[in-house]
Amino acid sequence: MSIYSVVNPATSETLSEFATISDADLEAAIGRADVAHREWSRSTTVAERAALVRRVADLHVERREELADLAVREMGKPKEQALGEADFSADIYRYYADNAELFLRDQPIELNGGEGSAFIRRASLGPLLGIMPWNFPLYQVARFAGPNLVNGNTILLKHAPQCPETAVALQQLFLDAGFPEGAYTNVFAANEQIESVIADPRVQGVSLTGSERAGSAVAEIAGRHLKKVVLELGGSDPFLLFSTDDLDATVAAAVSARLDNNGQSCNAAKRFIVVDDLYEAFLAKFTEALSAVEPEDPTLDATELGPLSSIAAADRLAEQLERALAAGAHLASGGSRDGTFFAPAVLTDVTRENPASQEEFFGPVATVYRVADEAEAVRLANDTPFGLGSYVFTTDSEQASRVADQIEAGMVFVNVVLADAAELSFGGVKRSGFGREMGRLGAEEFVNKKLIRVGA
Repeated sequence: MSIYSVVNPATSETLSEFATISDADLEAAIGRADVAHREWSRSTTVAERAALVRRVADLHVERREELADLAVREMGKPKEQALGEADFSADIYRYYADNAELFLRDQPIELNGGEGSAFIRRASLGPLLGIMPWNFPLYQVARFAGPNLVNGNTILLKHAPQCPETAVALQQLFLDAGFPEGAYTNVFAANEQIESVIADPRVQGVSLTGSERAGSAVAEIAGRHLKKVVLELGGSDPFLLFSTDDLDATVAAAVSARLDNNGQSCNAAKRFIVVDDLYEAFLAKFTEALSAVEPEDPTLDATELGPLSSIAAADRLAEQLERALAAGAHLASGGSRDGTFFAPAVLTDVTRENPASQEEFFGPVATVYRVADEAEAVRLANDTPFGLGSYVFTTDSEQASRVADQIEAGMVFVNVVLADAAELSFGGVKRSGFGREMGRLGAEEFVNKKLIRVGA
């Protein structure tokens, strides 16, 4: 079977296969990206590039059904969520198109002494390599390609091996939007070939969203070749509950934060940390609500939870769950499996010695912890190798601010879930990676902030 193939997650049927790119064709693709940067990028204005990116946004809306169907077919995303991903991707492209001239405007520097002037001018770097995951096949590309094409960089895009049809559709979409050949190029490259792409002196940076293992490998290669890297890796995000005026609404938010994208989201809430006086009530309602969500056919409009992305993904989750139970965790609910369909599970009594306390469950498994007070909640929230996102639910605004300051994560959401937006930066600390995507910070990662100092 080809490395790049579509295997229906619901049936494990192989639907299509694509050949890996040859070394010669990969070399040619890098060359086209380099030429596009030197000739197209440097001859266009910010406004012209923004207009092309805006057209990409429009095409995402026009082709939302087609793009959503590909996400359902390739990784089992529920149809309504797939449509939402297409729409959110359009929002991201439109955000960067609308703000391009603001973000790339010269930034004056007030001189402390001397005559003349000084300013920072932001300029493109050149071809960039993006290594994208399967779990958000449209959105992940949008938050990398949108700002960088506006900046004038060109894109070499290695998509996940199980999303080749999406990869092909996106390349055609960029061409249809009016981008020249080489501005955005899909490459069906093997991992061994990617090392040569990173090493190529024409490629100026790498952005990867994926596992810790993949991030470490890419960072090591990029470091050897002195290339800038942005890494968005795993997460085991805490959901801290201190107080609430509406426990049912809080539970509903917790369920949404755990089950979004079939539980396969890096910044999903995964560890639910609840103060003692709310623990029993929360656990009962949370377990009941999760148990009511059954995995179903992802093509159906009403489906909330589809299959996991592959048999391998389901095997990994089942093995993690077995190890957690063997180490003393209690299965409060769920956990049954039928192929790639995995019933939501709730774990309690997970101790520090249990491997589950330090791992990421990439699927519909939640761990619930009881804590005595705020200090213990913060300690537990930070007791993880990850630091991507976090959620704080409280009726006390001072407590919210105080806890947010102490959480070791790149993002803190207070009394809200699923609130990502094009204007909000996304990224983490610790083993969740470094660098930022989306928002203004996402536009700043791969630009030359060039100082220009002018004498009298």
